[in-house]
Amino acid sequence: MSSTFLGLNTAYTGLQSSNASLNTTANNIANAETKGYSRQQVTTQAAEAIRSYTSYGCVGAGVETIAIARVRDVFYDQKYWSNQTKLGEYETKQYYAQMIEQYYTDDDSVNGFTTVYEGFYKSVQELAKNAGDTTYRQQMIGQGSNLTTYFNDMFNSMQKMQSDVNQEIKVEVDRINSIAQEIAALNKQINVIEMNTGAVANELRDQRDLLVDELSEIVDVEVTETPIVDQNDPERETGGHRFRVKICGQELLDGKDYKTLTCVVRDTDHKVNQSDIDGLYDIYFAGASNDWTDEDYLRKGDALNIYGRSSGGKLYGLLQMRDGNNGEGFEGTLEKVSRVAGGSKQITIRVEKSYLMDLNKLNLTQDGGVMRLGGVNYWIEPDWEFNYTAGEDTATFTFTLNDEKNVYTDDKGVLQQMTLPSSGVSATIGNSVAYQGIPYYMSQMNEWVRMYSAATNEIYKTGVTDEGTDGRDYFNCEDNGGVARQFTTAITGAAGTAISVRSDSDSYYQLTAGNFRVNKDLIRDANLLATRKRIYNTENGSYNDGEQEGVSKYDVIADIIDLKTNKARMEFRGCASDQYLVCVLSDVALNANRANNFTENYTYLKNSIENQRLSVYGVDNDEEAVNLTKFQQGYNMASKMIQVLTEIYDRLILETGV
Repeated sequence: MSSTFLGLNTAYTGLQSSNASLNTTANNIANAETKGYSRQQVTTQAAEAIRSYTSYGCVGAGVETIAIARVRDVFYDQKYWSNQTKLGEYETKQYYAQMIEQYYTDDDSVNGFTTVYEGFYKSVQELAKNAGDTTYRQQMIGQGSNLTTYFNDMFNSMQKMQSDVNQEIKVEVDRINSIAQEIAALNKQINVIEMNTGAVANELRDQRDLLVDELSEIVDVEVTETPIVDQNDPERETGGHRFRVKICGQELLDGKDYKTLTCVVRDTDHKVNQSDIDGLYDIYFAGASNDWTDEDYLRKGDALNIYGRSSGGKLYGLLQMRDGNNGEGFEGTLEKVSRVAGGSKQITIRVEKSYLMDLNKLNLTQDGGVMRLGGVNYWIEPDWEFNYTAGEDTATFTFTLNDEKNVYTDDKGVLQQMTLPSSGVSATIGNSVAYQGIPYYMSQMNEWVRMYSAATNEIYKTGVTDEGTDGRDYFNCEDNGGVARQFTTAITGAAGTAISVRSDSDSYYQLTAGNFRVNKDLIRDANLLATRKRIYNTENGSYNDGEQEGVSKYDVIADIIDLKTNKARMEFRGCASDQYLVCVLSDVALNANRANNFTENYTYLKNSIENQRLSVYGVDNDEEAVNLTKFQQGYNMASKMIQVLTEIYDRLILETGV
């Protein structure tokens, strides 16, 4: 049977509900401009009715205020995180693609390749008219130095950019670690509040979602939240939740426990691309021991799977820009294992990729490194040997293994030599990153420099100076001791030509855009520049040194001029030597345009999804103003009801004596 004072209690529940709704409205209005804040609303339901055992049945007992909950839609959050991952990636690529475009600028304000190259050939043409004049030779040599300086500066700029990208990678990894730590701490606080009080920790959940928003821009994320059940009673939920975050498909945190990423510096003898700078970072989850060395991480460390199918975000964009080699990494198959004098092991790798059979295009390190054989890392020495018969479909590389590093500690704490796999397993060095990043552009420069130097030097070597001495290389480089390289080892040849080149041979593979230079002998003495060919006279079996009738005395210079546009002398990507900038700029423009388009598209999607999210959880001041009036009226009506019932109870108690 209902109480005499049931009406007063019923009105009181309405007063409580309206008061909670007013307070929640005030909180929404106060946080209308707070980033990441989710609109809150009061959830109510009718209180359980009281049986009156009368003809009219049960009597309502008012309203129950169940919870103050966030208005949130996980579906829109997932869409937003997925889009942020792509946007972060392409914004990063857009920024650096624009920088590369600026490096290749050639206009009235910047003297780029075409301007420098045309200036060089203008001096060559002047020399053709005045080949006997030392002054014109000096001018031509000086213009040649301008050409080498252009490539030197471009090479250094690319390496500086690679260093900047590498440092930015470290910053993003540190931010991931910081976010993981913050989310783990919030998970603990949220579960303590929700398990002990039964209330929803709205503001803490907003902070956590905001951190996931930020994390999704850096790397792809996968978030799951499941209720925690009582182990003794699986049907009963404890009120807590298990919140898990994965990045690149690997677990970053689980509840209050989180993993830390670490940047492991590649040693100077651990490079992937020939022109990489020292100190590039590889990313691993922190190992079980704080004493782990770089070798420990490479042997048993848990590497971040940044190149997985679902990868994206700023970190992925940075790594693609830093390591992108257009998918032209070292890939082959282990053919055999052999031993050399002294007991060292050698492995022979057979390759089939066309770019690996042309040393002009090859970008293989000369400093040693790590080769992955059948899924296991092995250290290799800096020296390698390349063997190829021009025109065949395969070539071989022979590497020497570093026995000192290829060891492991067994269960008894004894160092053991690593066992090599059988032949037929895959062999790779680094990753084949299918993006045209910094290594790709440096490789393009190296290829052009090698091809142009070889073609130019071959022309000059067929000639003689005015004094009758043999012509010498126009372009060369120096070894580590400062001694000029004498290019004697061929790295290309006609079909059927057997080519064997070692990594330390005096071949054009030693030449890069970074060490490309004009022969110092010519700079010191311009008269050493050959201008005419040494022609063999079949009648008397001697050389006429360019004096044969009908032959130009300065035909070497004519051949140099012809080299500019004649693809038969040098063909770079299907073009003549003077089209280098056109070829490379087509890559730069395509990558920049792609990055611009995708950035624009994903920015549009971001705004669209953000508007959808805000329509769900955002605070609308007009809507809150309506709610304010509505809940105020409800509060006033509940107060009025209490006032009326108070007067009734006063009359009942004071005048009837109940």
